[in-house]
Amino acid sequence: MTSTNGRTVAATRDRRPRKTNDGGRRAELIDELEGIFLAEGFNALTIEDLCKRLHCSKTTLYSVASSREQIIQKVTRHFFERSTAAIEVEVADTPDPAERIVRYLAGVGTAMSRNSHAFYLDMVSYEPTADIYRLNSRAAARKVQEMIEEGVRSNVFRPADAALAGQAISLLIDGVQSGELLEATGLAAGEAFTELGELLIHGLAVRPH
Repeated sequence: MTSTNGRTVAATRDRRPRKTNDGGRRAELIDELEGIFLAEGFNALTIEDLCKRLHCSKTTLYSVASSREQIIQKVTRHFFERSTAAIEVEVADTPDPAERIVRYLAGVGTAMSRNSHAFYLDMVSYEPTADIYRLNSRAAARKVQEMIEEGVRSNVFRPADAALAGQAISLLIDGVQSGELLEATGLAAGEAFTELGELLIHGLAVRPH
């Protein structure tokens, strides 16, 4: 009885570190997959390709998600979640609504500048990741809209159509990400979003009579 219990306890103790290590390895794989996808896209990459690049087995790779399609979605979602969290930290201690918008859009530009054109094309041409992209673009537009409304309430911005400004931001995010605006202006993504923030807050600023 004691011997059996001893073996049970030992087995339980042995499993616990492996779970922790598996979780850490899974997080490493997601980070590495994110780097590969952002740099190269994902449509042309097979599970076999990824296993070779990551030096892991299929079983290990499938610990990230249960299929290639689910892996792609999980990694894409992870990119947006991590980027959003970093941007929120960046603007959290900025009390001025105008400066907050500039910092927020600069943060979006920094995040978007990590994406290659190949990743953008793959992301928007695959419906599940296109949905993730649209969801996050709408969330960014809503966030800017909320900051504009806050600025109006505090008399930093003149009353304007915050919903229109938010939708304009969403369209401009897509234009920058697709590369069309960058080609037309010669700006990098980070520079484009910084300029966009400056244009927005100066356009909305309260004008002296």
